[in-house]
Amino acid sequence: MKNPVTDGVVVYIGLGSNLANPVEQIQAARIAITQLADVQELAFSDLYRSSPMGPQDQPDYVNAVMAVKTDLPPIDLLRCLQRIENNQGRVRKSERWGARTLDLDILIYGDQLIELPDLIVPHVGIAERAFVLYPLYQIAPQLQVPGKGSVADLLERCPAHELKKLKAKG
Repeated sequence: MKNPVTDGVVVYIGLGSNLANPVEQIQAARIAITQLADVQELAFSDLYRSSPMGPQDQPDYVNAVMAVKTDLPPIDLLRCLQRIENNQGRVRKSERWGARTLDLDILIYGDQLIELPDLIVPHVGIAERAFVLYPLYQIAPQLQVPGKGSVADLLERCPAHELKKLKAKG
């Protein structure tokens, strides 16, 4: 059994999939994340269905947000999440916003503002994406997004459009 993370930072991770049974992809990713050393799950949102952001000739996405506590530095956590994506069949293509089996994004890493070649936190699109803000608000309604304001205020300016809650988390 894993030891609990005692001194870690709270991190919010966005999970998304629109290929190869997206609900199962999200559930498998959740399990894989909780099995990482130095990572402890704090909360997990309901699943939400949304239209794709990019090319519309692809299936709808299923999204969720997970809160974890971790002792891992941001870039190490990113590498672990990328391994999970790869293990679940993620193929990285040059096309932006294309279909994928799994997309894991570090949305918020404590109160840090991070600008590295491979990692920008808070996530670049966090303030405009309903499929991130609605599940984030569900698990952390009082959250302050570093450099952006409260998740509640961001949500007020971000219409849900066609975002649909699928089912209660499991």
